[in-house]
Order: sequence, then structure tokens, then C-alpha cells
Amino acid sequence: MSPGGARHVAHVAHVATAVRDVSFAIAPGEVLGLVGESGSGKSVTSLALMGLLPPEGRVGGSVKLCDGDGRPTQELLGRAGLAGEALRSLRGRRIAMIFQEPMTALNPVMRVGDQVAEAVLAHSKLSKREALERAIEALREVAVPEPERRARDYPHQLSGGMRQRVMIAMAIVNRPALLIADEPTTALDVTIQAQILELLAALRAKHNLAMLFISHDLAVVSRVAHRVAVMYGGCIVEMGSREQLFTGARHPYTRGLLASVPTMRTPRGQPLATMEGSVPGLKAMQRGCPFEPRCGIRVAKCGEQLPELVEVESGHWLRCPESSFKISSF
Repeated sequence: MSPGGARHVAHVAHVATAVRDVSFAIAPGEVLGLVGESGSGKSVTSLALMGLLPPEGRVGGSVKLCDGDGRPTQELLGRAGLAGEALRSLRGRRIAMIFQEPMTALNPVMRVGDQVAEAVLAHSKLSKREALERAIEALREVAVPEPERRARDYPHQLSGGMRQRVMIAMAIVNRPALLIADEPTTALDVTIQAQILELLAALRAKHNLAMLFISHDLAVVSRVAHRVAVMYGGCIVEMGSREQLFTGARHPYTRGLLASVPTMRTPRGQPLATMEGSVPGLKAMQRGCPFEPRCGIRVAKCGEQLPELVEVESGHWLRCPESSFKISSF
């Protein structure tokens, strides 16, 4: 206690780094798959790009939005970046996002047509009637049957696949340059999943969309992505073309993920391959390689500092110097 009887309490801020040293580029018409276990930082990365982190979140670095020729036109972060109304104007118009769960992302007390039209009204001077007409056209484009009638439905009246199509319509109605799809096929059965993937591929080709496709399903990513980035513990540990990642993975974490996926050639009498341990929480994140505690080829320096992401062959990036000469089996 102080002499005056007042109590002084010191508040210590605890800072946890969710994502660090993440860098990638996506060209128009290209799909970059972002994969990794739950808790690896995939969704946080996408929310940071959209400027949707909670107020206590802090983002550093640079995010540049480029034109069709690859020339930077807008910095989204830092002092020169957008904020407030300027960022809201860009979000949904130039950059759009399909969220994980459509039933919670859609407003349950609004008709789905009005929700798609709302995205149009936020970025244009069209009348409500014109916006609704564009919304119905977007529903037709994503293969919603009888879009004029379905536009009057509420989310609970639609199936999971139809709700996901509404989310996609809402994302593409303003013709964005970049589409972020955060696990768009989660909780869908395989038939509907295939339809959604085909729809996204058709929209990407039709509108020359750059797409960031986030998933933990390697089979899905192998179908849709041109390039793949593997995240673990908040950083990218390996990145390359689809062929480089699925036929010549070098990082022990990537190799472990691939080995744990059963195939038609997997012997039925043998247990599936596993990786010991689990993804570290934010408070347990160490300054070195986040995979070091689970790695079978780790050395002392792995726990001391985060390895650099280096190009080991053309277009193939790796964050593990030991993997350049050691191969680990799981």
C-alpha cells in the first residue's frame, strides 16, 4: 500500500504472435492453396488481409494489391495503407471472402437475395430494385435453381450446399480481383463438395480471379490449387507448385502430412502413419522453428532461431536447412 492508502496495480500486456514471416503472391487466374492443421494461422492470415482482425490485433509488414499487369496499385497496411471507410470500400469490391460456415455467416432474419443485394448497395449507387436484379443474376451464375424464387428464401430454408452458393454469390457479385475461400467445402458431403469446387474453378476461369484457397484437406487442395503453401505454427514452412509439394515435398512436416493420408495403396493391416505431438498454442510458441519439438531430424540450432524461407529449386521454397540433405520418414 502507498502512504496515501491507494493501491497501484501494474498491468502487464501479454503479446502473442499468431503469424510471423508470411510472404506470398497470387497472380490473376491463379489459385494458391494454404494448408495446415487447425491452429496453424491460416484463417488469421486471411482475416489480416481483409482487415477483419479484432481491435487488439496488430499487423505489420506490407500487403499490396496489384492491377492485371502485376503493378502495385494500393498498399493495404502501414502508414500508407487504407483504414476506415477507404478499407471498407475496398473490402467486398476488390477483395472478397467466403467464410467457413454459411449458416453463421448469413443473417438468419434476412432473405438471401436481400443479403446479396446489400453487398451491391454498399459499393454502388444502384437502386434497391437494380441491386436485387444483380443479386438474382449472381445467384443464377452460381447455379442456384429458380433464383428469383430462392432469393425470397431465408437461410434456414436452404440446404448447406445452397447456402454455400449464396455465400459465393455474395463474394463475386461485385467482381473482385482477389477471392479468399476459407474452407468453403467444410461440412459438405462429397457430392456437394465436388459441385462447389467445380463452381469455384469455373468462376475463377470466367472472371480471371486470383484465389487464396484455405483448407486442411490435402485431397481438395490437390484438385484446385496451382501452387501450395504449407503453414505450421504461424509461418509458412514450405511452398511450391502442386507437383513439387505432392510429389517432392522436402519439409518434414509436409512429408508427415502426406504420409498420414490413407490411399488405395495403404496396407489395410498396418496402422496409419502419425506425427507425435500437436500444434503448439500461442503462449507455447518458441522463437525457433515451431515444428522443432515434433521433428525427427532436428538439431540444436532449430530451437534457437526461425530458419529462413529459401528457394531450394525454381519456385520451391523451404524453411528447413536440414531437409536439404536429410530425408525423414514417418
